[in-house]
Amino acid sequence: MTQNLRSSHQKAVVSYGAWPSPLTAARVTAGALRLDQILLDGDDVDWVEGRASEGGRNVIVKRTPDGGTTDVTPAGFNVRSRLHEYGGAAYTVDRGTIYFSNFEDQRLYRQGGGGGGGGGGGEPLTPKRYFYADARMDTARNRLIAVRGDHSRSEAEPPNAIVAIAGASGASGASGASSAGRVLVSGADFYSDPIISPDGDSIAWLQWNHPNMPWDGTELWTASLKADGSLVAREKVAGGADESIFQPEWSPDGTLYFVSDRTGWWNLYRRRLGVIEPIHPMEAEFGKPQWTFSMVTYAFISATRLAATYVEDGRWKLALVGTDPRTFEPIDLALQPIESIRANQSAIYFVGGSAIEPLAIARVPLGSMAPDILRSSSGEPVAPEWISVPEAVTYLVAPDGSAPRDVHAFYYPPANPEVTAPEGEKPPLIVLTHGGPTGATSDVLDPEVQFWTSRGFSVLDVNYSGSTGYGRAYRDRLKGQWGIVDVEDAVGGAEAMVARGKADGARLMIRGGSAGGYTTLAALTFHATFKAGASYYGISDIEVLAQDTHKFESRYLDSLIGPYPAARDVYVKRSPIHSIDRLSVPLILFQGLDDKVVPPNQSAMMAEALGRKGVKVVYVTFEGEQHGFRKAENIIRALEEELQFYREVFGIDTQGSDPAQQRRT
Repeated sequence: MTQNLRSSHQKAVVSYGAWPSPLTAARVTAGALRLDQILLDGDDVDWVEGRASEGGRNVIVKRTPDGGTTDVTPAGFNVRSRLHEYGGAAYTVDRGTIYFSNFEDQRLYRQGGGGGGGGGGGEPLTPKRYFYADARMDTARNRLIAVRGDHSRSEAEPPNAIVAIAGASGASGASGASSAGRVLVSGADFYSDPIISPDGDSIAWLQWNHPNMPWDGTELWTASLKADGSLVAREKVAGGADESIFQPEWSPDGTLYFVSDRTGWWNLYRRRLGVIEPIHPMEAEFGKPQWTFSMVTYAFISATRLAATYVEDGRWKLALVGTDPRTFEPIDLALQPIESIRANQSAIYFVGGSAIEPLAIARVPLGSMAPDILRSSSGEPVAPEWISVPEAVTYLVAPDGSAPRDVHAFYYPPANPEVTAPEGEKPPLIVLTHGGPTGATSDVLDPEVQFWTSRGFSVLDVNYSGSTGYGRAYRDRLKGQWGIVDVEDAVGGAEAMVARGKADGARLMIRGGSAGGYTTLAALTFHATFKAGASYYGISDIEVLAQDTHKFESRYLDSLIGPYPAARDVYVKRSPIHSIDRLSVPLILFQGLDDKVVPPNQSAMMAEALGRKGVKVVYVTFEGEQHGFRKAENIIRALEEELQFYREVFGIDTQGSDPAQQRRT
């Protein structure tokens, strides 16, 4: 204790923003992994690792019962689907055989068991020019059922369908390699979650049409499967234009479960004997926005017991749910179960983390309920004394005298055990605006946030109106109001932190990516609160975006802004590029040159316009990067560039106090 007290009295006094930190951009990126799609195959556990150190390559990893882990994906392959552009569910596994979508050619491949490419480096099952995701094995008929996008034609929007791919197990030789699949269901704009019942006699799936996004309204359908694999007796079970259905699943006894937001909250339901009944109604979200395939929030332990994750007040929780009789048992865990829950009769698996622990593959034995970490997403752990633990904050926003609305966020104070700020000085504040915009942020440890807080920046991570996790009414606030309420909430958050003495009103920054980049640009253009900003692949002209984006989001703006071109005046009015005369603060822009979601011209137009105006602007591009940066060297460069940019803008003189900052290129 004496030593700790002595250390605290000997802290150097350094201004906020200039604090020295060992958390370099390289360190917080080194070994960083994206963990996703846990699957259980007998006693083995599989998952996907996205590795920045390998150029963002996705690799399937297998963990055997003895605790050993093996990279299964052969060199030269990248397990990633581009269906709906955001992909997801790029592989499935059945009794040791893996089926995966390869990023380069989007073909489905079969790989025998044994790890490390055992059974060959991957045998193609499908031809080129077709994209696949969400595959499941139909064991009784020796075929895969998958969602397919047909890119072999010249249509602006490739048609989607649910298809069957014959000979998947190899019993039919290589004949399946020439088949793009037999169409089972078609006609809707989008499909997901094709699932076969345990007895093999039924199939269920989700579908929806433009202009809906899956969180607006989807339909749950079922059909009977004949012996030859064709479908009969199709029936719509639930859903519609104003009801979002999420994650249909068959229980082990063949009962159909799903999540619906029909009450204003995504809750669990089941259909039994033709009747739909709620499992455990509550004001919490058991679903999430389906940006990618095969997102899951619950898993069956047995026919009458399941493990369910749900978000309440912005934080994810775990419960054991009994269905006969009805029981609900919340489990007190140190980790939040964020993604990809799976279960069997001995344990629960998920991707989870906490405010002091990064995301990891966790195993929770049903006996002890004490999580074991199987794989961390962080290469080098951040020491506890360097971690800024966030505070959940709620503040009111009441623009133009309108009725006040509550907005939720996480506030991170500066944290550094070696220095302190001069008495009376307030920290600069970075406001984070998440992507989507239909999405949410969490308070799970993010080393990149600690990169900022360890240098004396405070951070406010905002779940602005339209975010998920707070019910449909909160989510629907953004309808018709994108570029208005999200921006007001970001501005209001900064002003609230200044009023509470948590930030310096003269040093306010805003940063965000994709839709969050648009909110950033709009806040800088239409409000005078922020003094600088950083846009990562953000949108500057929403009219151009409405005419130049991919199929999945091509009608997203109908609900966020209004139908185009009927609402063209609104698109122009809310586009920062058309009000460039109102933007006069420094801006740094980052853009991947292969981005198909937000094309590079969105950032280029803004950089050019600000350059002509004489406003300080830095434009950083990355060849080979798509929507979201995946390569370690590019993530590192972006962080270093942004830090140096802020220090230049605000005249923060480190005087050599931060030797961990390496370069400016």
